[in-house]
Amino acid sequence: MTIERIIPVGAHARLVEVADTRAAVSLALWARERGVQATEIVPGAATVLFDGLTAVTDLPDALAGWRPDAPPARGRVVVVAVAYDGPDLAAVADLWGVSSAEVVRRHTSVEFTSAFCGFAPGFAYLAGLPPEWAVPRLDQPRPRVEPGSVGLADAWCGVYPTASPGGWRLLGRTEAPLWDLARDEPALLPPGARVRFEALP
Repeated sequence: MTIERIIPVGAHARLVEVADTRAAVSLALWARERGVQATEIVPGAATVLFDGLTAVTDLPDALAGWRPDAPPARGRVVVVAVAYDGPDLAAVADLWGVSSAEVVRRHTSVEFTSAFCGFAPGFAYLAGLPPEWAVPRLDQPRPRVEPGSVGLADAWCGVYPTASPGGWRLLGRTEAPLWDLARDEPALLPPGARVRFEALP
């Protein structure tokens, strides 16, 4: 079974439940590529919201050709330069049982995928960290995390677009503009984007 169920959300929207984040991103990218008639297609942790559907009853047929094991659509690549001097770099190294330099090497070796955006405009939940590298959130969230901070929480990676409280483990910081309303696409890391981190010298 590829789609677990389709839930009505008002007159012109449907929430499609799938197995996991990877399947949600795959379905959303597949549906966009094939021009499924919706004004917004928004993946979540294990769902995809189809909003502004022109014909809600046609959605099951429109999605019938999708398979979660199909080769995923390839989003654009965004390279984010990072100064790896975060306050939790040594703590993550301890959790992984490696050196800080090895944390940087591992983090920059992963190609992440922007699964969905939330929490703040431009904040992308980046999937791709191996499950065995998952790290717990801080016991006490910081009252302020600086813009551009790159962090880990569970098996997610994220970059704070603005200053805010937060409990993610901070590895470093980037100057990349995560959210800019002057751009055609304000979010630097929209769902589907492939993200690679690069260590600044």
